[in-house]
This record gives sequence, C-alpha cells and structure tokens, in this order.
Amino acid sequence: MRPTCTRRIQFCSGHRVQEQGDKNRNLHGHNYVAFLDAEAEDLDDLGREPDFSAIKERVGGWIDENWDHGFIVGEDDTEGRRALAAMPTAKVYVLPMSPTAEWMADYLLYDIAPKVLAGTNVRVRKVVLWETENYYATAELGAR
Repeated sequence: MRPTCTRRIQFCSGHRVQEQGDKNRNLHGHNYVAFLDAEAEDLDDLGREPDFSAIKERVGGWIDENWDHGFIVGEDDTEGRRALAAMPTAKVYVLPMSPTAEWMADYLLYDIAPKVLAGTNVRVRKVVLWETENYYATAELGAR
C-alpha cells in the first residue's frame, strides 16, 4: 500500500432528503467537512506527493463552484426543485441521487474526483464527509 495524504475541505450547503419522513424532508443546511484521502503514483525525491495541492485546487474548486453556499437536491425531488426555482438567484446543484451524506461522499469519490484530478499524479481513495459534528459518512474505493 502506498502512503496516503488527507485534505480537509469545508463548505456550507443546503439540502433536503425528501424520502425521509422527518424534519430532513424540509430544506435545511449544514456546515460540511470533507476529508479526502489520496495516494500518488510516485513520490518526488523528498518523498512528497508533488500534485497534492491539486486536491484543494480542483476538488475544492469544484465544491466551491457547485455546492458551497448553494442547495443540493436529488434529481427525483420535483417538489424541492420547484421550491428552489422560485428563488431565481439560488445556487442549485441537482444530484443524480438523494443528497444524503452517504451519496454525496460516494459522488465525490467516484464521479467528481476522477474527473477533476485527471492528468495529475493523485487518486482519491476515500472520502469521509461530516454532515454534523455528530454524523459522518464514508465512501472508499472498492467498497461499491
């Protein structure tokens, strides 16, 4: 196994889990913290990962552009999408699945990180996404 490095990325976002019958079906927000564990194909002469900053720049940049200070709704959530459409200045990201911490971590790991880190020496192996200080979800390569 190769050495890994971890990047912490914090963002604020709203979401709604329509399928859940409790208060989480209402639009609400969280201060998320994502931890991305990454490995490199090769380390430099000093034993460092030369492209490690790409995680902050590329994955962090994607999160800033798409999720930070916006709302994340599931593609099947027509009611939530309609409510957000009534706010023309709202930043909305439509996720192909329900925007639970579990699916968001999985989406970052399998869909976003490989795309935005293409051409670098870095591969994200694990994403831990803290939704609250009491709850987090983990997605790891090969666990699907």
